[in-house]
Amino acid sequence: MLSALEVCTVVVVGVMVGVEFCVAFVINPILNGLPDDSNQLGRAHGGRMLGAIMPFWYIGSLVLSAIWAVFAWDRPGTGLVVIGAGLLIVSVVMSILLLVPINNQGKTWTPENRPADWKEQMNRWDRYHYARVAVIIGAFAVLVAALV
Repeated sequence: MLSALEVCTVVVVGVMVGVEFCVAFVINPILNGLPDDSNQLGRAHGGRMLGAIMPFWYIGSLVLSAIWAVFAWDRPGTGLVVIGAGLLIVSVVMSILLLVPINNQGKTWTPENRPADWKEQMNRWDRYHYARVAVIIGAFAVLVAALV
C-alpha cells in the first residue's frame, strides 16, 4: 500500500512539474511571440483554465506527500519526503501571496479593459512562476530521491 502511495505521489507531483515547466518555458514564450491582443487573450484564457485546476493539484500533491510522510515515519528516506512536502508548502504560499493575485486580475482582462501596464504585470508573474517552478522541481527531486 505504501509503495502505491509513493508512486502515486511522485507521478502526481511529476506531472504537475511538467505542466508548470511547460507553461514557463513553452506556452508563455509562444504567447509572447504573438501580437499583443492574442498574447493577452491567451494568457487570460490560460489563467482561467489552469487557475481552476492548479489549486487542487498543488494542495493534492501536498496532501499526498504529507500522508506519505506519516505512513513512512519510521522508514529511511522520510526526511526527504518531509523536505519535499515543505517545498510544496513553499510553492502553495508563493502561489497564494504572489501569483494568484496577478492571475485573478489577468484572467478578467480583454484587449478593451486591460491596464496600460499589463505586460509588466505578466512579466512579474513570469518571474514569480520561474521561482515556483524551481521550488516544485526541488520538491519532485527530493521525493524521487526518497524512493531510492
